[in-house]
Order: sequence, then C-alpha cells, then structure tokens
Amino acid sequence: MLDDIDRALIHALHIDGRAPFSRIAAVLGVSAQTVARRYRSLRTGAGLRVVGLADPHRAGRTQWLVRLTATARSAQDIAGALVRRPDTSWVKLTSGGTEITAVIHAPAAESSPDSLLLRDIPRTGGITAVSAHCLLHTYLGGPANWRRSAQALDREQQAALTQRLTGEAVRQPGQDDAELLAALERDGRLGQGDLARATGWSPATVARRLAELRAAGALFFDVEVDAGLFGVRTRALLWLSVRPADLEEVALALSGHDELAFVAATTGPTNLVAQALCRDPADLHRYLTRRLGALRAVRTLETSPVLRTLKAASPSLTDLARLRRGPDRPA
Repeated sequence: MLDDIDRALIHALHIDGRAPFSRIAAVLGVSAQTVARRYRSLRTGAGLRVVGLADPHRAGRTQWLVRLTATARSAQDIAGALVRRPDTSWVKLTSGGTEITAVIHAPAAESSPDSLLLRDIPRTGGITAVSAHCLLHTYLGGPANWRRSAQALDREQQAALTQRLTGEAVRQPGQDDAELLAALERDGRLGQGDLARATGWSPATVARRLAELRAAGALFFDVEVDAGLFGVRTRALLWLSVRPADLEEVALALSGHDELAFVAATTGPTNLVAQALCRDPADLHRYLTRRLGALRAVRTLETSPVLRTLKAASPSLTDLARLRRGPDRPA
C-alpha cells in the first residue's frame, strides 16, 4: 500500500504531470531526491506513468467504445491484438474473460470503427458478437482524475502546484505535432531535450508548442497507476439506460460519485457508461443498491466485472511484458 508521501506525489502529478520534482518537493516538504526516488519506485512497482494526451475533439478524432464477445479460447489473442494497435486505449477483459472492451480512436470522418477494428485483428471465428458505442461526451475521466487517487493535498498545496495557463487561441494539434504527441504518449515527463530530439525542433520551439497546446486545452496529462494500491479489488463497467431528458442530470450526479473513475454519454441501446472502482464485491453492491439505486431516472443497468486491464489511457505501450502480466489500472 502507499504511504502519505506516495499518495501526495501521485496527487501532485494529477495536478501537473510535468511539474519539476523540485516544485513538488517544496510543496510536500521533502527533498527533491526523495521525490525522484519515490517516483522511480512507483514506476517500477506500481506501473506509474504520466502520459500526455491530445484532447480528441480538438484533434479531430472520434472515440468509439467497442464491446467484443469471443470464445474463451480466442479472447486472450484478440485482446492482445487490440493492445498492440496504436489507435486503442483502455483494453479490458470483462465478464468472465469472454468479453473485451476497448476504446478506438478514429478520424472524425469515420462513421464506424468496423474497418479499423477488423484491419489488424486476426481473421478468426472466435469473435461471436461486436457492438460499437460512440463516446458523445465525457463527464468524468480524461483531464478529470479519479478522486480517490487525488485526496492527499490540501487546497493550499493544490494551488501551489496548479499551473497558470494563459495564451491566445492557437493552432490545434495537427500533423506537424505527430512526433511530439507520440513521444508524450510514451512518457509525459520527457525533458525538452528528449522532445527536441524526437521532433527535430529546438528546445525553445518544443517549450513554446507545449505551452500553446496546454493553454488551449488541446493537451492534457493523465496518470496511470495500479488502483489496487488505493484498496481497489473490484472493478466493473456499468452500462446504463436513462431517459434522454434526464441524461445530463444523471451523468452530472454520477460524476460526483467517488466510486466512479469514468462517466460518458454514448450511442447505442444504453446511453451512459461508467467504471466503478470498489474495495470488494460488497462495496460494489452497496454502491449499486444505495447511491446508484437512488437515481430513479436510471431505467436499466448492466454490470460487467473487469477482470484485467491490459492497456490504460495511452495508446502507446512502452513495455509489452505488461500485457503478459496484465496489471489492473483505473479508468
């Protein structure tokens, strides 16, 4: 389990994923060497990774949440093929290991992810059903982190770490930014020298473009970390059907629940999807029957237990061995 310094460091990275260790150390009241050592330890032992991600809407991309049902024999191979794709994130084995869910990032012009989905997946009879849900609006997730992983710092400490982003309207992410964004997807804390080498730009150009993208809200930084270190042992995807007139009210209510790490409106027979991170099955049951059950506008609910998270927020994998180990991470 994490101690107070570990939790404070993770919270600090949620606030500013590129904050220098010296600034984090000053806020935490420890040395910069201690922060650096804890960061390295969390990267090795808890799968901690800070990743830089482009806002999909500003980058002209559409996100599809795909559900695949497969035979038990083929599910692992299909999930592995999805993990290796450069246009996927949040690949999970759910519902007894015979269902795979994944987010596919497609150009906005794509009306369906079917061709993208099937292009690199081995032709096999193992897939028995496919459904695709366009993510229309994200209420919780992305730049908005899971609250229980960010409860260590007080308001004064949070204010000291919050970067003041200012600037006029700038060019949105384009093809010229591809190398920069790809490098940040692998490691959001790469130094300006490393980013300059990856892009062929000067360090000054890298710094200016980073500042522009962040000020415009076109680039944000997410923190991947094993949720089990926060006491999470039970994870589930929740597929909800809500009357359209009540959708916004219910989604906003759900986004305030500490048990949830992700809430989004989707197309399809269900129009809201969420991910619950709970201590154990009894904790999930209490959440479903009490907090969620109190929302009368929810018409139907399907609960899909998450067995393993094979790929997290970033489309880029830095260690394919993680696929074999299969660490769980929050959404």
